[in-house]
Amino acid sequence: MKIGDLAQASATGVETIRYYERQGLLPAPARTAGNFRVYDEAHLERLRFIRQCRGLDMSLDEVRELLAVRDAPDADCGAANRVLDEHIGHVSRRIRELRALERQLKALRASCAAVQPSGDCGILVGLSSALERPVDAPLRSARHLGAVHGQGGG
Repeated sequence: MKIGDLAQASATGVETIRYYERQGLLPAPARTAGNFRVYDEAHLERLRFIRQCRGLDMSLDEVRELLAVRDAPDADCGAANRVLDEHIGHVSRRIRELRALERQLKALRASCAAVQPSGDCGILVGLSSALERPVDAPLRSARHLGAVHGQGGG
């Protein structure tokens, strides 16, 4: 199948497929005499696996590790367990960070209960004064989320 067919069958953009190839997650496909990529069912199955992992917010490094385990069927699944345990830890930390963010936003919202001139708006005053102090809860777990969103890390 051509890349457009693979894209449609997997609900994945053509550029994303090419990106996964460059990242080594998808093996290079065969080429026609006209130099068009030709994919097979194994590519589709692998791409669906990658998409499932990405849908679970796994980083490319995590996907790569799981693919390595998947590609070695005689190996035990200890590495897969480790990857998932670490990912669960990342998700738990992110949930705590989001709950802290929610508390901050609710406190900010509570500072402005009525319609008033914007100069007296508790939300705007709170946001302006926040620029003078560090944010209480970082919203990024740099090691994980940077890797999830293609910015390095693991």
